Amino acid sequence: MVTGANSGIGLAAAREFARRGARVGLVGRDVGRLDAALAAVRAEARPDAAPEAFQCDFCVLEDVRRLATALASAYPSIAVLCNNAGGVQHSRQLTVDHHEVTIQANHLSPFLLTNLLRDQLRGGRVVNTASTAHRYGQLDADDLDCSGRYRAMAVYGASKQANILFAAEAARRWSEILSFSYHPGVVRSRFGRGNGLFETFYRVAPLLRTPEQGADTMVWLAGAPRSQVDNGAYYVNRSARPPRRHAADGALAAKLWEVSEVMVGLAGEEAITSPDGTPAR
Repeated sequence: MVTGANSGIGLAAAREFARRGARVGLVGRDVGRLDAALAAVRAEARPDAAPEAFQCDFCVLEDVRRLATALASAYPSIAVLCNNAGGVQHSRQLTVDHHEVTIQANHLSPFLLTNLLRDQLRGGRVVNTASTAHRYGQLDADDLDCSGRYRAMAVYGASKQANILFAAEAARRWSEILSFSYHPGVVRSRFGRGNGLFETFYRVAPLLRTPEQGADTMVWLAGAPRSQVDNGAYYVNRSARPPRRHAADGALAAKLWEVSEVMVGLAGEEAITSPDGTPAR
């Protein structure tokens, strides 16, 4: 499963997974671009491993719950979940769930989706797309909705810290699932759309990575032998690297998890189950 598979590194990863014979599920928000991405992945897939597409808006938690139910029905077992969807909001706005947009799209929704699919992921892996931008800003688990002065890149950096902390804490809590985060590099993509300066940079700046280059570590983490990977680690160019100290704080990771559970309504809730009420496997 690859979220944010409409374009960029998500689409590049989905195509590579299909080339390697995997049955791929694509998740995207825009239906038109999702249909085009599905056609591109289908062209790479084996006849017996047809890809499927699932529309979801990560700014709507009910959409994420609906997605989790659909995925649990379609895939009793999920080998890899790539939490790749996300973006940056340039001014403070709240979702319909009353959470700050960047934090919800980049952290809360992937957190909810992964928790709801925990049973399907047993024996599998979760790969979270983080960023070297985690060095910017400082995540405050007591104020994930960023009620103070709003600085877009500081909030984006905090959301990427959350991706790294989530992967590390999942590794501590879930022995049956391998969890990682990684930095894809600065990739030529649609990132920053809606902001003229950002859009121009990601369209014309020299030396940016291609989506395929950006997806390389994601694809590698999805299939590397267990002996070659460090559960819970943050990766850059296929190598485990220590993140900024704030993103390596175990106490903060545990607190973030507990706060996130409350914010997405997961406290005391079980993972997706099958129609007869037993855990779906």
